[in-house]
Amino acid sequence: MIVKSLSKLFKMHRKNLIPLIIVAVVLIFVGKLIISNLNVFPFVFQLIFNRDIQLKQSDNRINILLLGIGGGTHEGPDLTDTIILASIDPKADKVTLISIPRDLWFPDINGKINSAYAIGEAKKTGGGLILAESAVGKITGQNIDYGVRIDFSGFVKAVDIAGGLDINVDNTFDDYQYPIDGKENDSCGHSQDELKALANTSEDQLPSAFPCRYIHLHFNKGLIHMNGETTLEFVRSRHALGVEGSDFARSKRQAKVIKAFKDKVLSAQTILNPAKIINLYETLSSSIDADIQQTEFDDFLRLAQKMKNAKIQSTVIDTGDQQTQRSGLLINPPPSSDYNYQWVLAPRTGNGNFTEIQKYVDCEVKTGNCLVSIKPPK
Repeated sequence: MIVKSLSKLFKMHRKNLIPLIIVAVVLIFVGKLIISNLNVFPFVFQLIFNRDIQLKQSDNRINILLLGIGGGTHEGPDLTDTIILASIDPKADKVTLISIPRDLWFPDINGKINSAYAIGEAKKTGGGLILAESAVGKITGQNIDYGVRIDFSGFVKAVDIAGGLDINVDNTFDDYQYPIDGKENDSCGHSQDELKALANTSEDQLPSAFPCRYIHLHFNKGLIHMNGETTLEFVRSRHALGVEGSDFARSKRQAKVIKAFKDKVLSAQTILNPAKIINLYETLSSSIDADIQQTEFDDFLRLAQKMKNAKIQSTVIDTGDQQTQRSGLLINPPPSSDYNYQWVLAPRTGNGNFTEIQKYVDCEVKTGNCLVSIKPPK
């Protein structure tokens, strides 16, 4: 019975790759369990004895675009709240994570980069990843080999199935503008006339004008055990007071959660629990979209095994930090017709000019720890 259940894990459709290829490592251990039960079939044979990894590569690196969407009852369910380019260098045993802010303006779609997946998917099923990969590729100057999109409802369930995560919170912080799912358009008791008068309320005044749409998040500094919902709040918080309110801090929180989730999935209590592994697989498989072919899946398993001890470094494309005097590559331009009068981020070198960002990303994936010059190039 166990062997029959475990064999399900290898019948993977292209949509069933788990973000960051983390849980794929677990499947290798499951394959060994299947072999121990003398149920050896061609896939497992190839996995064990064919050591060559034949995946699409760009300059000897495998670039994977990771997208996170709200899904479900969220306003704009296909807008990507999280956009990360993962550049994997198997020879150097290194993974570089480049976080791109959702509010970055991309002229080619006349909108923010977080709408690329939604626009592509609305035009054609499967078009979301195609357009998002093309857009991020143009912004970063990197060829995108694969794309993976997961909605947060699956992430929350997966963390709960894993038993929660232990996260070390760097700073105590409060966020008074965390949106409540399904309440995005709630009138909060206002009359139609009052709603018309509040139509142009600025973003920072929305919580006071519509208090029923938001909750107050508070995190204390130190090690905290988080369930799925709390973990999601921790990584999605965008309006924290103080240093945790920046995209840079948010990117660091995301990196912490990625590592904690990886460690939890690879722990003995998960690896030695086939029921938990299957539950994780079934939960995430319905929440994922990916452009990875079924014939490539065994290569991703080998890649995950090869990279399980890889050095992971992360950075974020942002406006910098005045407190630490860290320079950034983006600016917050005043609302204008160039940006449909929206609050956006744009390259400091000019609207649609991504050359400086491309040079920075190229430096990060090749050498790492690259510095941003104080002044943009002329």
